[in-house]
Amino acid sequence: MNKIGTKTIETGGITYIEPVLGAGGEWYYGMDYEHGDLYEAEELFRNGHDIKGRKLCLIHYPDGAVFFPVPKIKGHYSERPVFFEGGIFVIDVDFPKGVIDIMRFDCCTHNVGVHTELPLSSVKDCYNLQLHTEPLTLSRQAGNDLDIIWPERVTLSIGDHDSFFMRDGDKLFFNRWYEEGEGMDYKYWEETIIRDLNGNELETLPGDIMQMPNGERWHLK
Repeated sequence: MNKIGTKTIETGGITYIEPVLGAGGEWYYGMDYEHGDLYEAEELFRNGHDIKGRKLCLIHYPDGAVFFPVPKIKGHYSERPVFFEGGIFVIDVDFPKGVIDIMRFDCCTHNVGVHTELPLSSVKDCYNLQLHTEPLTLSRQAGNDLDIIWPERVTLSIGDHDSFFMRDGDKLFFNRWYEEGEGMDYKYWEETIIRDLNGNELETLPGDIMQMPNGERWHLK
C-alpha cells in the first residue's frame, strides 16, 4: 500500500477551502472573513469604518499552487468565485471609488484582468450579491425581489421561501422550501422552481438540484 503524505500549502492563514463551482475539482478557493460577508463589509464602510480588504486565494489541484487573484487592498472586498469558459471570475467591490469589478483569472496563463466594471450605484446594496453561470450573471436577492444586474437588467418578484441558485440560458432555477405541523407531525420538504426571465413559472420539480464541482447537475428527489 502506498503511503499518502501530507503537503503543506501556504495560504497566508486561510485554513478552509472549497471547490470552485464548475472547475471539475481542479481549482479550490478560500477566503478570510475579517469583516464578515460582502454586505457586512459594505455596512461597516457606510458607517465610516476602515475596510482592510479580504484575502482570497485560489489553489490548483493536485500540485497545490496558490494564487491571489484579487490582493487584499484597503477599501476593497470580494465574494465567492465561479468558473466559466476557462476562467475564474471574482466580484471585487471598490467601496471608495464606488465600483463593482468582475475580475477574470485565466486558468492557463494565470493572468488577471477586469472583465466587466459596473457602478456600485447599479445595486441598492451588496446583500446576496453573487456570480452565477451560464451565462456569467451578476445577481442580487433581497426579500421577495431578485435583481439580475448583468448582463441584462431584470427584476423579478419571487416567493418568501424562494432562493435563486442557478441559471441555464433563459431559465432561472430557484429552491423553494416548505414546512408544516409541529412535534411528531412536523414536515419539511423542498422543490425546485424553474422560471423564465419574465418571472413566469415554467416547471416545478420535486426535491433539489445540486451543481457538482464538475458542473454536472444532480436532481435529488
